[in-house]
Amino acid sequence: MTDDRAWLTRSAALASAAVATTLLMLKTWAAVETGSVAMLGSLADTALDLLASLLTLFAVGLAAQPADDDHRFGHGKAEAIAALMQILLILGSAVAIMWRAVAAFGRTDLPRAPEVGIGVSVVGILLTLALVAWQRSVVRRTGSIAIGTDSLHYQSDLLLNVTVIAAFALDAYLGLHGADAVFGTIIALWIGWSALRSARRAVDMLMDREWPDEKRRELESIAMAVPGVEDVHDLRTRSSGNVDFVQFHIWLAPEMTVAAAHDIVDAVEQRLIEAFPESEFFIHIDPRGHRELAADIAA
Repeated sequence: MTDDRAWLTRSAALASAAVATTLLMLKTWAAVETGSVAMLGSLADTALDLLASLLTLFAVGLAAQPADDDHRFGHGKAEAIAALMQILLILGSAVAIMWRAVAAFGRTDLPRAPEVGIGVSVVGILLTLALVAWQRSVVRRTGSIAIGTDSLHYQSDLLLNVTVIAAFALDAYLGLHGADAVFGTIIALWIGWSALRSARRAVDMLMDREWPDEKRRELESIAMAVPGVEDVHDLRTRSSGNVDFVQFHIWLAPEMTVAAAHDIVDAVEQRLIEAFPESEFFIHIDPRGHRELAADIAA
């Protein structure tokens, strides 16, 4: 699964970089030809998309590397770091587009060559739809947070391209002055909101957020179902990329032999691996009634 995951995430990152490069060239030409603020905003967003895609390509390659002496829990958090850096790039794009849109209010000149801007935006929609479909497939199969974040701002590009087409139609064909600036503002606000929305999962991973209560209860129930396990406590979880690390204590009868206790732990671990295949478990044995002195450990 690890090799397949590495191939899938790398292919999605390469596809993202290829689409961004193609659109960057097309939108540069269209922005020069039309002089449209909305198209310029779309161009700026695509340039940052390319930077983010290259960052994602590096991050998924690093995250795919196995654990080593310096990183015993692997390199999975590289994806969360890349996701946060992407978010900063996206927020910077939103601010730049907003600045340009505000400056464009009050302009009376119409965008030139609207057919160029509309045509490039249609091409952008088609390429982005194909890319997002592949990214979603990869995220479903790998759980990659970096690809998921990359996909999120490409999904926002779909709306962005639609608004660019609307701006050209209203401003150039219907003579509604200011439509270009208004839609540029809408684009900036949408991009900024999308970035903030996508930040939560990356922050949760970097801050070692615990599993949700329902998932924790499921784990405890599975462990308690193994004969000989009398209690599960001091459960702690954290995530690194697509791998979760889980540690907890179990109570066993104090008179039990080491060999018998070992067999029970193996049985618990096997059942948990079947239920949570992308997890690693660290199980500590306590004699019945024993509690750790650190009372602040979450039970």
